[in-house]
Amino acid sequence: MTVSLTVPTPSVDTGAVRRWPRPAGLPLLAGLTALAVLAPILAVAMSLFGGAQAGTWAHLASTVLPDYIVTTLWLCLGVGLGVSALGVGSAWLVTRHAFPGRATLEWALVLPLAMPAYVMAYTYTDLLQFVGPVQTALRETFGWTRADYWFPDVRSTGGAVAMFSLVLYPYVYLLARTAFLERAGGMIEVARSLGLTPWQGFLRVSLPLARPAIVGGVALALMETLADFGTVSYFGVQTFTTGIYRAWFSLGDRHAAAQLAMALLGFVMLLLLLERLSRGGRRFHETTLRRSGAARVPLHGATALLATLACLLPLAGGFLLPGGVLMHMALSEGDTQFGLRFLTLAQHSVTLALAAAVVAVALALLIGYAARLHRGRLMALAHRGAGLGYAVPGSVIAVGILIPVTQLDHLLGDLVERWSGAHPGLLLTGGVGALVYAYVVRYLTAAMQAVDDGLGRITPNMDAAARSLGHSPAQTLWRVHLPLLRGSALTAGLLVFIDVMKELPATLVMRPFNFDTLATQTYTLASDERLTEASTAALAIVVVGLLPLVLICRQVASGRGAAGH
Repeated sequence: MTVSLTVPTPSVDTGAVRRWPRPAGLPLLAGLTALAVLAPILAVAMSLFGGAQAGTWAHLASTVLPDYIVTTLWLCLGVGLGVSALGVGSAWLVTRHAFPGRATLEWALVLPLAMPAYVMAYTYTDLLQFVGPVQTALRETFGWTRADYWFPDVRSTGGAVAMFSLVLYPYVYLLARTAFLERAGGMIEVARSLGLTPWQGFLRVSLPLARPAIVGGVALALMETLADFGTVSYFGVQTFTTGIYRAWFSLGDRHAAAQLAMALLGFVMLLLLLERLSRGGRRFHETTLRRSGAARVPLHGATALLATLACLLPLAGGFLLPGGVLMHMALSEGDTQFGLRFLTLAQHSVTLALAAAVVAVALALLIGYAARLHRGRLMALAHRGAGLGYAVPGSVIAVGILIPVTQLDHLLGDLVERWSGAHPGLLLTGGVGALVYAYVVRYLTAAMQAVDDGLGRITPNMDAAARSLGHSPAQTLWRVHLPLLRGSALTAGLLVFIDVMKELPATLVMRPFNFDTLATQTYTLASDERLTEASTAALAIVVVGLLPLVLICRQVASGRGAAGH
């Protein structure tokens, strides 16, 4: 048994790896990409040193700024509590208990992610307003008049909290479910053997272990809340996002809009800091190879019925009911412009989403592969910087792009005028390219997460084998990595595609003149109180949003878990 096991080592191992030249231009391209992502954020930060129009900032500070701060804090508090209760409660029920409908509810609870919050706002307004079917049925049933009863106003801060909670709780549900399944299944059984009840085991064992996942899901939900424009604008709720839009278009002051955007960005950074501090120095590790977790507790009778209803309530409120309302409105009346106009809107939305998805996946592959080959601090910093866009609201990115792009436009126009004698007008501002740039900055993180996950599953031995065969880095990427990354790249592109289809703030601010999408059409019609006509475009957005959720639901049903992007 003295056969040498070191014979193949010289041709494959570290010596060959060290002699293989790494492309010097790859980290440079990755660094430039990270700078391009950070440029809008830096532009907004530089606005703090610019002067707003006389009296504009003072007017905002003395009138609406306190309302923006207070309302934003209440929204964050309400949504944080709402998504925590719905997400953690439903995840605990489906992972630790057996009751009728559990298997179906386990994957169906993800479906509200396909419903944009502003679409929820429109459908519930139509359902619950004074002339809507709910209040009309109450008056007809009991013979009431307007003065005989009180009904909560859905178009309020509380209504916005309810909409966001119903739409965004799947972020917490997915992460909490994975934590409950994969962490401390044996600990639960030990807790039971020590005499703890299931409720005590949940509070003292499962919940502390799942805390990092829960906090991460809540942070994602709150970032989406801060980035929203359609819901708060339609409900008349004063937030930083609506203030940015008003300062830019109503007051015509880009510096005031940028300063409001910087204040909103400060809220996001504070949220991320609190999320990081909440972890502290805690580390949670699974010390057993067992992944099946503790046995589910069977529920019977009224308890089983209550568990089923508790899981069915967020699903019905966040997907089934608004989806049914949209379907009814679209089939009964729908958009009177359905036809060529609708096809044009769909073409615009799909074209923008496809372009952004392709560019985002390509850049994610570039950055991920560069980080795989070059593991220095600068490359790690570029990788992290390129992933900051998702934490920045679309309205902030739009303002951050428009300021430097407008200045560049004026510079190019002056140069062309000197050469030709005629001013060409704005060449970049209001173009499709700038809009795709905003989408890529906003959603590159989603593509990077999927690509990095795929690269992480490719063993370094494959790189070493390719190098030993004489393949260059580009050949290794093309012949080895890309075939293995096909599924991850498709997932990344699909996630970006769906996010762009739903994106509203950046599209409203940056779209070219007379260039509408399904999202802007839905917002415009709903703002004009033409809710029935808005249903067709809104339903199309929801249907398209179901495509990636089918993949997530399959992962959930197979037990592997999924994490929202």
